[in-house]
Parts: sequence; structure tokens; C-alpha cells
Amino acid sequence: MTLSLAFFAETQTDLLYVWQRTTLEGRAIIIVLIIISIFAWSIMATKAVEMRRARRLNKLFDGEFRAQKRVLGIYDRRVQVEGCPLFSVYRPGCAELDTRLRSANGGERSGPISLKGVEHVKRTLERAVAQEALRLESGLILLALAVSGSPFLGLLGTVWGVMSAFSGVAQAAAAGHRPDLASMAPGVSGALITTVAGLLVAIPSMFGYNWLVHNLRVLTVELDNFAQELVSRMETEYLGDDERE
Repeated sequence: MTLSLAFFAETQTDLLYVWQRTTLEGRAIIIVLIIISIFAWSIMATKAVEMRRARRLNKLFDGEFRAQKRVLGIYDRRVQVEGCPLFSVYRPGCAELDTRLRSANGGERSGPISLKGVEHVKRTLERAVAQEALRLESGLILLALAVSGSPFLGLLGTVWGVMSAFSGVAQAAAAGHRPDLASMAPGVSGALITTVAGLLVAIPSMFGYNWLVHNLRVLTVELDNFAQELVSRMETEYLGDDERE
């Protein structure tokens, strides 16, 4: 415990020392990186909670859907499952099917549906899957920008700081002072801290982005599979025998 406190105190002292020798441009870049880091962590936390909730609701809805004897069973009950990706695909598909059934039978839901009507339902489901995938993907672009942009911002601060440090050395040499390592080290260390800050923002963002993209792909595949299964059940229940041939 004592060693940990001593290490923390020493690290804090080093950071304070380096911060004091960072140029104004470098401090501005570090502040921008801190703001980017706050946004990145907020997005990662929000999307992680959202996807965890989506997986849980998908599992519950899938179990309820498979327990129904009719494909429109849940739709007829007028239930609402906010935040469930499968339900966001199921509802517009069933609404389109209901519209086609009623228009084909004078306002009453009875009888088979035509093959053309099934194609309309398929396109509705494809559009619903694409919209839900875009909704789940929203916000990831900011995380991708944090991954790709933060190291370059840090590098910009480092290059700027090193340029300022060597400029100071050149001016000192022109004034007749002999520059040495002790006079150059503070400026160089102050310049390097921006690169460290950029990497501290980019590395967690990279891991979080890859994890979120993987989960998003899994959810998208689940949506595609569910849409195909939903169409198959609709065809089994409502497509006429003459249309199957």
C-alpha cells in the first residue's frame, strides 16, 4: 500500500512538472483530447447498455414469438416493446401484411395473400432491418473519429512542442549560451505528453469500437435471420396454394 501511494505521488508530480512545461498550443490540444475522451467514454457506456438491453429484449421477444400459433398473434394484442430490435422489425412487417390481407378481401382479414403482396412484405422487412441497423450504429462514427483522430492530434502537439523547444535552443545559442540536454529536456518532455494523451484516448476507444462493432454485426445477423423466418411463417399461413406453385 505504501509503495502504491508513493508511486502515485511520484507519477502525479511528474505529470504536474511536464504540464507546467507544455506550451499553450500543447495544453489546448490536451484539453481537446480530454473533451474527446469524455464523449468517447459516454458513447461506449451508452451503446454497451443499449446493446445489452437489446439482447435481453430480443431473447424475451423471440421466446414469446415462437410460442404464438399465429404469426400475427403478438401484433393483434397491440403490445409495445420499446428498444427491442426484433420487435422493431416484426411490427412494420405485420402491419404491411395486415394491410395487404384487408385490401385483398374488402377490409376483412381473411383468405390468402398474393405473391405480389408477399414481395411487398419482404421489402418492408428489409427496410425495417436496415433502419434498425442504422439506429444501433448511430454514434459509432464519433468513436471511430476518436480512434483515428486522437493520435494525430497528439502527434501535432508533440511536433509543435519539439519545434518550440528547438526554437528556444536556437535562440539561446544565438545569444551566446551553450545549450545542453538539461535545457532541452523540459521542452521535449512537455511536447511528448500530447502524444501520450492522444494514445490514452485512442487505445480505449479502439477496443470499445471493435467490441461494439462485433456486437452490432451479431445483432444485424439476428435481425436478418428473424426477418427470413417471419416471411416463411407468413407464407405458410397466408400464401395461397396456387401461388406456391
